Amino acid sequence: MAGAQAGTRLRWVDPERGFGPGEEPTTLLAMDSWLVDEGRVKALDAHAERFISACAALRAIPARRTTAFLGAAVERLPRQGRWFPRVELVLADGALCFQLWLRPAPPRGERVRLWTPPHPDRRIRPSVKGADLAHLTLLRQQALDAGADEALILAPDGRIREGSTTSLLWWRGDTLCAVPEGPDALASVTRALLLRAASDAGVDVALERPTPYELDGLEVWAVNALHSIRPVTAWTGLPAAVEAGASRRVEEWNRVLDETAAPVVADAGRGTTP
Repeated sequence: MAGAQAGTRLRWVDPERGFGPGEEPTTLLAMDSWLVDEGRVKALDAHAERFISACAALRAIPARRTTAFLGAAVERLPRQGRWFPRVELVLADGALCFQLWLRPAPPRGERVRLWTPPHPDRRIRPSVKGADLAHLTLLRQQALDAGADEALILAPDGRIREGSTTSLLWWRGDTLCAVPEGPDALASVTRALLLRAASDAGVDVALERPTPYELDGLEVWAVNALHSIRPVTAWTGLPAAVEAGASRRVEEWNRVLDETAAPVVADAGRGTTP
């Protein structure tokens, strides 16, 4: 960890000078994060590519510069223990900066109780991780205040988009289902890993846009990089009741996800076109 302490923010200066002290950003533009468990991480290249794309889309930052920062950040990651580092593109004193936030990972969660806000999706840039962080943090706090764990984000027509920190998947019989990718949701790395693993295993995969009521009684998963798969065990805040289905496959598929983890390497995103 090169002398950095847990919870430290480091600001990247350049490839020659490396990192200096960082700080809480006044303006967070984009971010990404992943779980490092005893020096292993799932799909680090996919997280890197998502962050590189966000930085290019928001501020036209060349991929080669973002990739250089990511390589330096990954070299700083601890190889022992459980960590949930965050890379950030921030504005500090009017200048664009990259930062690395080294955070210990909380324990793996076991369930998700979903709460539905009284209004549809109000995010500005849902496809960019970090762009709507303040709004999503508020939604999640409202969910906690309501006795739930996660806020459910719905389109204006009442169809599911995603959770405030998760993507949702569900089972219809032996078919694994998800919402199609698009500009109204984040491109989830964990969702993509699961759909690819299911397809490789010969499991039918389907894309659909259901309302919560169309998932009544089904096994539904809330997935993200930190917690992998957690079963949805309750739906709250909806005008009519939705029952959570039994969770029969979570343990099996969490093992499948865990098997995709690979040792941390410092060349994340190097295949991205400048």
